[in-house]
Amino acid sequence: MPSTDAPALTTTPGLLSPELDALGVTYGPDAGTLRVWSGTADAIELVVFDDTDLDWITDQLPLEPVGGGVWQVSTPLLRPGVRYALHVDGAHAPGNTFNRGTLLIEPYSRGLVSSGYEGWRSVAVDGAFDWGGVTKPNIPLDRTVIYEGHLKGLTKRHPGVPGALRGTYAGLGHPAIVEHLVNLGVTSVELLPVHAFATEPRLLQHGLANYWGYNTVNFFTPHAAYATEDARREGPEAILREFKGMVRLLHEAGLEVILDVVYNHTSEEGIGGPRTSLRGIDNRGYYRQNDDGSYIDVTGCGNSVNTATDAAARLVLDSLRYWANDLQVDGFRFDLAATLGRDAAHTFTPEHPLLQAILADPALADVKKIAEPWDVGMGGWQTGNFGDGWQEWNDRYRDRVRNFWLSDVDYARRASSAPVGIGGFATRLAGSSNTFSAERGPLASINFVTAHDGFTLRDLVSYDVKHNLGNGEQNRDGADTNRSFNHGAEGPTTNEGILATRRKAMRNLLGTLLLSAGVPMLTAGDEFARTQRGNNNAYCHDSPLTWLSWEHAPWQQELQEHVRRLIALRQENPALRPSRFARLGEVTPSASVMEWYDESGQTMEGDRWTDPTHRTLQYVAASTPEVEDFNRILLMVHGNERPIDVTLPVIDGVDRYVSLWSSEEEVPLAQRATHAPGDVVPLNGTSMHLFRAE
Repeated sequence: MPSTDAPALTTTPGLLSPELDALGVTYGPDAGTLRVWSGTADAIELVVFDDTDLDWITDQLPLEPVGGGVWQVSTPLLRPGVRYALHVDGAHAPGNTFNRGTLLIEPYSRGLVSSGYEGWRSVAVDGAFDWGGVTKPNIPLDRTVIYEGHLKGLTKRHPGVPGALRGTYAGLGHPAIVEHLVNLGVTSVELLPVHAFATEPRLLQHGLANYWGYNTVNFFTPHAAYATEDARREGPEAILREFKGMVRLLHEAGLEVILDVVYNHTSEEGIGGPRTSLRGIDNRGYYRQNDDGSYIDVTGCGNSVNTATDAAARLVLDSLRYWANDLQVDGFRFDLAATLGRDAAHTFTPEHPLLQAILADPALADVKKIAEPWDVGMGGWQTGNFGDGWQEWNDRYRDRVRNFWLSDVDYARRASSAPVGIGGFATRLAGSSNTFSAERGPLASINFVTAHDGFTLRDLVSYDVKHNLGNGEQNRDGADTNRSFNHGAEGPTTNEGILATRRKAMRNLLGTLLLSAGVPMLTAGDEFARTQRGNNNAYCHDSPLTWLSWEHAPWQQELQEHVRRLIALRQENPALRPSRFARLGEVTPSASVMEWYDESGQTMEGDRWTDPTHRTLQYVAASTPEVEDFNRILLMVHGNERPIDVTLPVIDGVDRYVSLWSSEEEVPLAQRATHAPGDVVPLNGTSMHLFRAE
């Protein structure tokens, strides 16, 4: 029977200490071994339950201390399928909350079953699975296009997915979903949390649910509710097989699986919340606290995992290794990653041992590592500061792009011009070199305009303010600053002029996202303009409000054609996806040499970058290839609502410009025009036009 522990990293003291190796359940020829860490417990007991009755205790065995805060027991009772829990006792002191009678989840559990909100039992699993020779796609970063979505929401309403599979792991691997993703051209599916999670009691009292899943119960177990009814009935082993089967099917189609992982806090909430696992095992060792035992909450969720302790940091690292290797996951997006990088003084540092261990671990060498580079504590905003080897959600990109196409245009309607020029937008378009160092390059930036959190793309161009009354918090929750613009009517309208302007605004936003240097992230459903009716914080709605609708009007199908075309153009033109920043006067391999021209085809002058009355540019990027053919593109950007004539620049080596895409077209044209240098191309208000320079 295979062992479920990961190989030791090294004998280095600290979080990589061999004393912390093989925590959880591992199997030998005659017995299973359970190892649990608690630095302050006086006693730990293994509690074994009947296979069918979760309240019938059949055996209780003490664990013995073996050094380094680790407790251990070996017994034939620890076999695949066994239901078990922990009793932990210790001295009463500030910061600890031991209770000998509480049944606790073993932190390294690979399976869970539940008889209620706090009635969890760990389950030992075998984990055997035939991958059939299917391996990870290993998509290069420069070719990566991320599709962020909710596992249940993606499939729950899809007519091509059988009813029994909708909303499940198996449903995501169904050919109907795979075909959509492949045809769209995305390379990597980023799933909102699929670690086992629970809905908070306060939401249950309001008849709501924690739909997004940012309330983790356990870091090793797939969320059971996302498995099919048959798998749930069979138990945790079948749930695990279904998850792996989904990964295998997506890999067979060339699609990566990235998980949004929540290691910054847990579902145990603040003091007084549920005591289900870490709080009862070693509260002081696992959660950030003041001397009096009160929590230091930098997540806004009641607690913060204390990765300054070796055991807590190792728990995170071991979880990552398990998902990346045993379950073949291709990457991770770390929710509130700044919390993970806080030291013993609760200050963020990119040199944090856990962040460095994640980068150095050979078991994680081939996975994508994406930080949400902030939390809500002091010094919590760290965009650009995670260091080489990390990619980061670029909120500066999001804000500047929204401003340029939406709030600036709204401002210009009320005043004589927009509030700012085009310089800041151009910097984001070219890879955010003012945020990421030359060593990290443009691919450190995960570019996004929308995400699960906030307005959808359609709502971004349809609402000036949030409409969150359905969340039960009197519209107090959710961001108030959205940089959105309703274009003349709040929400639904029959005004065709407003609707047409909104459609073009969406095309401009999508065009910017998919033609910018960096790694683009598209939010699921934005390709066909889904709406959440102005709710910008729909975390608590597990309903048709958040499930994707697959019945689309003709204009939605046309928008999807634009997205498909833009992604294809990105892959076909390496100048759009440089790996490095160019250096003036040097030849930098896999960079794009950039030139900037104004609407008259002349080199942009310094004062025009900041002139709010001047919001038109021509961006020329020429690749410096290492493995692909030379490529050069020209992108016109016009950022106000007045029409303008743009003269194509005369550039050495360019004989013609071939039109590739324009945001002015309701439907991407199949037949494209060709222009000569010096030709005039008319642009209507707020638009983009992409050319290949040949």
